[in-house]
Amino acid sequence: MARKSGSTITQEELYPPAHEPAHPAPDGALDDARMLDLDVEQESPFLRGQKRVSVRRGSLPKKAATGLTWGILALGVVFLCAAAIAALYHYGEHSWRFRVESSDDIEVTGLQNVTRYQIMEVMGGDIGRNIFFVPLTTRKQALEKIPWVQSASVMRFVPNRLRIEIHERTPVAFARIGSKILLIDSVGTLMELPAAGKRKYSFPVILGMNPGEPLSTRTPRMKIYNDVVNQLDAGGAHYSQELSEVDLSDPEDVKVLASDPQGEVLVHLGSSNYLERYKVYVSHVREWRQQFDKLESVDLRYDRQIIVNPEQGTVKQTPLSILSVKAAVAAGMKPAALITHQLTSPKSNATLFPAAKPPAKVAASKKSVRRAQRRMTAAKAKAKTAAALAQNKSMTKPNSPAAQVPSATPAPVPSVSSTAGKSTPAAPPPTGAVVTKPGNKPSPAIAKGEHP
Repeated sequence: MARKSGSTITQEELYPPAHEPAHPAPDGALDDARMLDLDVEQESPFLRGQKRVSVRRGSLPKKAATGLTWGILALGVVFLCAAAIAALYHYGEHSWRFRVESSDDIEVTGLQNVTRYQIMEVMGGDIGRNIFFVPLTTRKQALEKIPWVQSASVMRFVPNRLRIEIHERTPVAFARIGSKILLIDSVGTLMELPAAGKRKYSFPVILGMNPGEPLSTRTPRMKIYNDVVNQLDAGGAHYSQELSEVDLSDPEDVKVLASDPQGEVLVHLGSSNYLERYKVYVSHVREWRQQFDKLESVDLRYDRQIIVNPEQGTVKQTPLSILSVKAAVAAGMKPAALITHQLTSPKSNATLFPAAKPPAKVAASKKSVRRAQRRMTAAKAKAKTAAALAQNKSMTKPNSPAAQVPSATPAPVPSVSSTAGKSTPAAPPPTGAVVTKPGNKPSPAIAKGEHP
């Protein structure tokens, strides 16, 4: 049956007339009728509307439920890990396997001058302790307080071993501190001499440092010493090997004791140009030794001028102890540096001469002038007394021959002028003159004393 386009169905269409013969409808028509009935039920405005059935849903969205599930799993994993860690910690804390049993479990490397006894004084308290409870930072700081130790590292190795690596300081000189001889590094740290015969050094001795002096005072002096040595060794000269002592008591006047087979000479280098001034000494030292009876000190602080054997004031040094001398000799200290020298501070009012050419004329110093004047005054007094006696004899015995009076010839001295009872040179000596101490009397610049 064809479907109409109208929205209603007539009575005739629903109930066909009876006179029409009833004949079975074909199968296809039956299906069309069923479809028509269904369509009528859906589109009929007279039928009741269909009731919607609500779908039951959960209280959380699916995404939130999934996240919650994963969170619970993660918490479970964390709890298991925490429980495992706690069990391991408890085991490591109480197990005998992690205990340092003896000093054999403490390995030490890098020892040369530091003894194992000094290391065990710091680490001995950790024997019998659990390895995880050894304070590594505290032990490191304690080890670095040992004078010879520059840096240290402390490591633990499971199950029960400790390893210590020591980096020792490098000494650059000997230092005379009171009655002791110590070693000193480039920053001023003092160190005890190594065991006898263990190692030898060929350093000069630094003077001018006092016992109890802080490191902040020694460090600037060591900068001066390093500068002196670096300059003297520049260009492969290695002049520092000729030095027995370096006096740093006055930063404005560095004094070095140069040693050679003919003796020791105290050389004043001032505060700069150390290599240039020392080369002047090296180039003229033989000529000075030939010209003067004894060459004891040379002052090179002044540009183009030199003072040989200047008058000096002396400063006494503390004698070295016997034990310190023996240890210093065993460490390779030069014998010339072991002599108790008198440190000097120049106070010369002498005449200077150019350093370009050794002087050919020697002028007497002020001290020698005064000595000569005293001799001359005494000679004049004796001459006057002899003349008065001769005159008296001639008056009493006019016929007798005149008494022979020995003539007193005063010693030759430079011309001087007297002002207010003080004798001073009348004129400065000519250029090219050097003031020295006449005679063979030793200069206090390097007056040697006995061995302590």
